[in-house]
Amino acid sequence: MISPAARDALEDFLAAQRAQRGAAENTVEAYGRDIAGFLAFMAMHHGGAEGLAPLARIDISDMRAWLARGRAEGAGPRTMARRLSAVKSFMRWLADREGFDPSAVLSARAPKHPPRLPRPLAEDAARDLLDTVGAQHPTTWIAARDVAVVTLLYGCGLRVSEALSLTGAALPMGEALRIRGKGGKERIVPVIPAARAAVTRYAELCPWPPAPDAPLFRGARGGALGPRAVQKVMAATRMQLGLPASATPHALRHSFATHLLSAGGDLRAIQDLLGHASLSTTQVYTGVDTARLMEVYEAAHPKAGRGAPRGG
Repeated sequence: MISPAARDALEDFLAAQRAQRGAAENTVEAYGRDIAGFLAFMAMHHGGAEGLAPLARIDISDMRAWLARGRAEGAGPRTMARRLSAVKSFMRWLADREGFDPSAVLSARAPKHPPRLPRPLAEDAARDLLDTVGAQHPTTWIAARDVAVVTLLYGCGLRVSEALSLTGAALPMGEALRIRGKGGKERIVPVIPAARAAVTRYAELCPWPPAPDAPLFRGARGGALGPRAVQKVMAATRMQLGLPASATPHALRHSFATHLLSAGGDLRAIQDLLGHASLSTTQVYTGVDTARLMEVYEAAHPKAGRGAPRGG
């Protein structure tokens, strides 16, 4: 049971979120539920102590107990991370108001969770998507634009931001593109003939002549094409084809890597094509298991499987 003083503090905190930060009501309600659960646990954990003083004395063992209870009740890593974020915000606010040190709460860490990666499309679904995306808009040049962008995502493994950052300097498109990815890292990406043809057709139909310093892909009014437009055309296409919600623009990059690997592509080469700094990122990204990783290793390493001497 939450003490009246703690409940009043929670209500004041939520009111401050509404007034000062303009938080949406759904967000405020979620904060309230998460923090109320934390306060109820701490009240029980401390034997029903009243007032705010017990909150000022929370230590790291109390936080571990609360996190352990959440896991025991089946809360996943993402849920616990969200709850902890809400609790830290509340305790930081309360500490400023009441004048205590909230270090134990603020130093608590949520359990790690693996990154949520989009699922790759099946190869036939990817082909159907490329064949269908051009039918989503009645304006010919916009339909050609959508085909060109989507073909670059799947055919070259580009991030959406990378495709949309291309300028007219990329024309005429040759057999490779120099892409500046995350962290300003550059890589050379081969361009398949289908992608070159799609981009060429779009450039010929686009009502705005390409300029070296202007965006290659334009919105309907001539400004730079934004990612939201790509998301919308993907959503319309997957609805027409009956594909799952996981068929997003980024899933095309994921599919590019996975399909290359399943066709016998070298994991290290795929890492370079994607612009990943770490091979382990590519391993997770393509969903390759340890057995497949060992196959790649044994095929590529000069000493693998050759009976290297033991000992020493």
